[in-house]
Amino acid sequence: MSNSTKSASGLRLALDYGPLIVFFAVNFLAPGPAIARILAATAAFMIAMAVALGISWWKTRHIPPMLLISGALVIVFGGLTIWFQDERFIKMKPTFVYTIFAAVLGFGLATGRPLLQLLLESAYPGLTADGWRKLTRNWVFFFLFMAVLNEAVWRSTTTDFWVGFKLWGAIPLTMIFAIANVPMLMRHGLQAGDVPNTIPPQE
Repeated sequence: MSNSTKSASGLRLALDYGPLIVFFAVNFLAPGPAIARILAATAAFMIAMAVALGISWWKTRHIPPMLLISGALVIVFGGLTIWFQDERFIKMKPTFVYTIFAAVLGFGLATGRPLLQLLLESAYPGLTADGWRKLTRNWVFFFLFMAVLNEAVWRSTTTDFWVGFKLWGAIPLTMIFAIANVPMLMRHGLQAGDVPNTIPPQE
């Protein structure tokens, strides 16, 4: 892997995960009751996402589609959370993200359009058309599962538990799912040396 490729991958990871890390850190460190901490974390999340979008444009003159969609929903639902002082909006945001991605990818699958390839861009170099179709199908089902799971968790648990679920549940599940797809991807054109470059979608 070249230094420029490593640098690009590092930047992509920082932009994908940086705002989430800020959200978790502020929620953990902020004083006060759960509602005060989630509101502070939401405000910090919105700022961090705006910064990530700005850095992406500044460094590459490009904003990845998934980052743009996630960023827009963070700002919308985060704004509603703060305006109404109601944490339910930020809790619902992942459900909308997962559902939108599932619908977009499902539409692409039904119409024969490689929309996942456009969203992930160069994350899976060398993957065949059949590999992209199978990967798209798998992510559609996974996103639908995560949408239902997020709804079940936030509606039946405390705010602190939901935040913990995002950190210790949603992110590991996404990583595990992405890794579980690698053997199938390698049977459809993905080279072993390209596996570390794969970046799973993040809400």
